[in-house]
Amino acid sequence: MILKLDMTSNIPIYVQLRNRIVMGIGRGELKRGQGLPTVRQMADDIGVNMMTVNKAYNILKTEGYIEIDRRHGAKVNPALDTSKEFREKVEQELELIIAESALKGIDYKEFMKMCEDIFNNMNGLNTVGNEA
Repeated sequence: MILKLDMTSNIPIYVQLRNRIVMGIGRGELKRGQGLPTVRQMADDIGVNMMTVNKAYNILKTEGYIEIDRRHGAKVNPALDTSKEFREKVEQELELIIAESALKGIDYKEFMKMCEDIFNNMNGLNTVGNEA
C-alpha cells in the first residue's frame, strides 16, 4: 500500500496520511478487516519517519477507523459515530467550506452537485457499520 503524499504541503504528513486512509475506506479501496502495513513498512513505503506513521495510526484508532492489536497489527474497522460531538464537528467544518465556496463564487446548486458527486463516489460507505 503506497499512498501519495505531498511533502511540500503545509499540511503535516501524519494528517495527510490519516486523511488518505479515511478516504480509502470511504471510497471502498480499503475494506473492513483489511490489514494495514506495519508502522515500519508504511514508513518505508512513503519515505517518512516511523513516528509520523505511528501518530497517524493512533489518531485513526482514536477516531474509530482502525483497530490495533499487538499480535495482528492494524486493521480497518470503521465504527459508526453518531455522537453529538461528531455531528457538531461536521457542521463546523461544513460551515467553513460553504463560506469559502460562496466567497470564491460557487453557488448553491454547484456546491450541492459537488457534494452529491463526492458522496456518490464513496463506495465504501455502504459497508460501514455492516459486518463483513
